[in-house]
This record gives sequence, structure tokens and C-alpha cells, in this order.
Amino acid sequence: MLMKDRERIVFTGDSVTDFQRKRPVGEGLWEGVGTGYVRQIDTLMNAMHPETVIRISNTGVSGNNILDLKARWQQDVLDLKPDWVSMMIGINDVWRKFDEPDIFEGHISPEQYEAAYREIIEQTLPKVKGMILMTPYFMEPNKQDPMRAAMDVMGAIVKKLAEEYQLPCVDTQQVFDEYFKYRHPDYIAWDRVHPNQVGAMLLARAWLNTVGFEWNI
Repeated sequence: MLMKDRERIVFTGDSVTDFQRKRPVGEGLWEGVGTGYVRQIDTLMNAMHPETVIRISNTGVSGNNILDLKARWQQDVLDLKPDWVSMMIGINDVWRKFDEPDIFEGHISPEQYEAAYREIIEQTLPKVKGMILMTPYFMEPNKQDPMRAAMDVMGAIVKKLAEEYQLPCVDTQQVFDEYFKYRHPDYIAWDRVHPNQVGAMLLARAWLNTVGFEWNI
């Protein structure tokens, strides 16, 4: 696995990462890291590899877009001095164009998204051992759906940046697309964004596979 004993991972992003995590920093026992995919990752790491102690911290904030995340990056990520940073952002950057079409200042263009994302990466890489990027997603199998199509544009940007900076990338949209060959999206999320525990486990499994987790089963 990329992470070694006594290293720290900071997970950050929007509500999909947040999931009721503890404030000011989500970490520790019980639901300190929240109840979403970060909780599943923390649980699997501690259950299957008790000999390795990894500090997991969660600074996701519900409602954030890429500009919100960039504005708090120093305080909520770099000041924590992580060894590794995992980020998933972009869902609200797309969603606001659909649920708040008349509030233009909340709309983020793909160009703004890429520029801010690139700045975050370049600010962070000199200070950490590595970053894990997670694409945004929309749990809609129909690729012609307007919101799904817009989300795919953002996802393609994340994958492009991951390739450019040679960073591990979790294609979360592909994870859900594979699952929806067998189950309807409503089985995982009524709003097609916020996953239940099944969806959280799908994200956690994909993340762990990406960083080379040894399952030991």
C-alpha cells in the first residue's frame, strides 16, 4: 500500500466526504471521520491491518465547490501536515447549475474548475508524499442526461490532471456505472449523489484498490 505505518491521510471535498464528520477536524473513534466512504476506509484499514496505524482525518464540507475548497485549503489541509491528501470535489460545481440556475455566481465553468484544481495540486505536491484524486460523479446511467454529461466533463478534467501529474486517480463514475448494470441508482442514493452504505463501500473499495491495499482474505 502507498501509505506506511504512522502516516496521515487527509480526506477532503464536499458533502460526500463530509458525511457528518466531527468538527473542526473529523478523526478519532466512533463517527469522528463521518459516516460515509471515509468511515469505510478507516474501518477496513483498522480491521484488516491492525499492525499498521494510519491517521485518517476528514475535512470535507457539505456544499463546497472547487473555489470554496481552494479558499480553505491552507487551514483545512496543509496546516494539518498530512503525508497524503485525497480529494473529491466537483459535484456542487455542476449541481448548482441545475438546482440554482438563476444564481450565476455559484456556477463554475470547466475552465475555472481546471485552473483552481491545478493550483491546488501544485500548491500541495511539494509538501506531501502524494495525492489521490477522485472524480466527481452523478448516479445516472444515461450519459445523455444533461447533468451526467456535465459531470463527465469535470471527471475528464480530473483524470487528465491525474495523468499529467502522475497521481493515482479513482474513477468513481466508472465504479457506479459498473454497479448500475445490475442495480438501479435508487438502491444507493435517492438523490443520485449522496450514497448509502452500499455506495460508500463501493467508493471505499475502489479507493483502497487504487492505493494498493492488501485485503488479506
